[in-house]
Amino acid sequence: MMKVLSVSELNEQIKSLLESHFTTVWVEGEVSRPTYHTSGHLYFSLKDSGGVIRCVMFRSNLAKIPFRVEEGQKLIVSGRIGLYKPRGEYQLYAVDMVPSGEGSLQLAFNQLKEKLAKQGYFDESRKKSLPPFVSSIALVTSQTGAALQDMLRIAESRWPLLKVYVVDTLVQGKEAAGMIAEAIEYADGLGVDVIVVGRGGGSLEDLWAFNEEVVAEAIYKASTPVVSAVGHEIDYLISDFVADKRAPTPSAAMEMILPSKEEILLTIDDMMGRYTQRMESILSSKAQVLEHLTKLLIQQSPQRRMELLTQQIQGLKSSFEHTMQMRLHKKAEPLPRLLQSFQNAIAKSMEAKEHELSILGERFKTALEAKKLPPASAQIIKGSKPVSLEELKIGDRVRLQDMHWDVEVEVVEKKPI
Repeated sequence: MMKVLSVSELNEQIKSLLESHFTTVWVEGEVSRPTYHTSGHLYFSLKDSGGVIRCVMFRSNLAKIPFRVEEGQKLIVSGRIGLYKPRGEYQLYAVDMVPSGEGSLQLAFNQLKEKLAKQGYFDESRKKSLPPFVSSIALVTSQTGAALQDMLRIAESRWPLLKVYVVDTLVQGKEAAGMIAEAIEYADGLGVDVIVVGRGGGSLEDLWAFNEEVVAEAIYKASTPVVSAVGHEIDYLISDFVADKRAPTPSAAMEMILPSKEEILLTIDDMMGRYTQRMESILSSKAQVLEHLTKLLIQQSPQRRMELLTQQIQGLKSSFEHTMQMRLHKKAEPLPRLLQSFQNAIAKSMEAKEHELSILGERFKTALEAKKLPPASAQIIKGSKPVSLEELKIGDRVRLQDMHWDVEVEVVEKKPI
């Protein structure tokens, strides 16, 4: 039975076939209608007298291309063939490109670059960061080259405190690559902060030593951060891709690595100003806290507590005295009346006692008189006074007393004898 494919299924099969067969290709042609998209990708076509192929280079790969692609340029583009399924069109996904016509050196450059890239020599994850402040540096270059003088001059003007080691080496010729590699290895053992591998500009042949695998290997194995500063801004070499940082020129390398003493001084002045302002703010804040704590300490000090307790005691004392005065005043109101009652009671008591004393005196007198009576006789007491029989009347009640007896009698008859 015949199998019927959908458009999407057919495109998917074609895509798998193309991408599995054309994994890496090099295509030479003339650039047509290049478009730099806002996304950062580059869209263009390569054409010759017999055909046209659409191409796209994504932003991440385009960032590595040192020149701008323009209409009519003849390029050699490397990449893979893929299918854009929504439209059923195949196109070249460009990974790298070089101007056509560079010859065998350029081809060797591309071949080595591809090899080292596959081995991870260019991976950003393995590249080391430059220290923020560099105190020592090794310059791997020719002692007789103008690049060295430029680098020393900029180092002196930007950061005079820098300690510089110059590692002399050939920078061009057949033996240069081996000597550069040995110089990098030697500089790596000096214990410096950064190694700069550099020379001035020249032709591709003059700069070729920095495209040799032995130099790339030395840079890759160095434990010290390496800056590649070879040629001019438009020159891109293998050493640039392997190094931890690339500088467009030797002079730019020193400006990139070293801080400016003027900028540092300005930064220090600014930091001192901000430090002073911050310290004044902190001291002011701490002074306020200290003042608050001092007041709190004074309030909580034993002396202050004694003063407060003394004030409380004085207040309680005044309150007590006032209360006692009020109570005494309230209690003093009935005193005159009580005093008068007391005086009256005393007077009555004195009167009663005086009367009792008078009676006792009379009795005492009677008793004394009774002692004078002859035996078997008694004294007549009327009221409280001794009387004679002559003074008595019929009906009087009197008392007859001697030293031992007291008899009450009533006069029922009275006649003279």
